[in-house]
Amino acid sequence: MSAVIQLDAIASGIAALQGGGGSVTTLSTAARASTELLGALPPRYGEVLLNLLDRLESSALFSEESCSFSQKDLLDNLQVWVDKARGQLVS
Repeated sequence: MSAVIQLDAIASGIAALQGGGGSVTTLSTAARASTELLGALPPRYGEVLLNLLDRLESSALFSEESCSFSQKDLLDNLQVWVDKARGQLVS
């Protein structure tokens, strides 16, 4: 699977969660398995992605009120990551 296809899969997972569907587990599993994508990006992209995924997974364990991480903010940050990663892939 190419890096762009893996990035598109992550973007689709984010969009599904933002739309009220999808699952954090599905998104996280797909993102963590995106080895071709992560190999095509500078190493710091992998570090940031894994950090965001860890926090997103933690937020999914609690209700919005009891978690220190806002799932909406984390999804917004993941979308920024996707946009920046896409810019790296095309440059």
